[in-house]
Amino acid sequence: MGFVKYETKGQVGIITIDRPKALNALNSQVLDDLKEVLDGVDQQEIRCLIVTGSGDKSFVAGADIAAMSTMSQAEAEAFGKKGNDIFRALEVFPIPSIAAVNGFALGGGCELSMSCDFRICSENAVFGQPEVGLGITPGFGGTQRLARLVGPGMAKQLIYTAKNIKADEALRIGLVNAVFPQEQLMEEAEKLAAKIAKNAPIAVRASKKAINDGLQVEMDKAIEIEEKLFGSCFESYDQKEGMGAFLEKRKVEKFLNR
Repeated sequence: MGFVKYETKGQVGIITIDRPKALNALNSQVLDDLKEVLDGVDQQEIRCLIVTGSGDKSFVAGADIAAMSTMSQAEAEAFGKKGNDIFRALEVFPIPSIAAVNGFALGGGCELSMSCDFRICSENAVFGQPEVGLGITPGFGGTQRLARLVGPGMAKQLIYTAKNIKADEALRIGLVNAVFPQEQLMEEAEKLAAKIAKNAPIAVRASKKAINDGLQVEMDKAIEIEEKLFGSCFESYDQKEGMGAFLEKRKVEKFLNR
């Protein structure tokens, strides 16, 4: 893959945006490569994804401004749709994902991180949606996901001012779950992914769908969504093994994702 690397470590898949000379900036080719990686993930075997950027300076510094600068209105709208479609595919991907943010996560980079289930970052991480300073709006879901994650007031302040924030501020407002020294970031991400991977994939994926879908509707409907997904776990091998191990006071032998 040209600009996106994919490797597996056990049941964890690691997706790396690999365009370091451009601080991993997103262009149309990077988006195509990311889609191809997602399409190729073995959903039976892989139980958690980590998304990161190559090098220690940047997760993704944003979309490629040079490529965008000459776009027509129609071309820009199509580019926004392309990014949104791919980021949405990651957001609703059955397998949970962790963004390991190692440096700049600006514009499209911040938007990519927010498409993951949650974010951890290094101490040198910088987040922001600087688009209005370039005469445009966020275009890959930034206006929508940031408001859902940190609240409309904080999201509007960050977007309207085009202010970048450091790791400690991102932690304070709830944009990230944890901050680690740069050299420990991937180790910590892999630890978290391994903890997720050891649990029953059917249950983890159903929980992801319940949370994501439930947030889009009112509470009575959300509870119905949960009820159906709760029920869908029963009669599976993993449910029988998990409950059987508990009742027999033994460790789970192995969850088989079926």
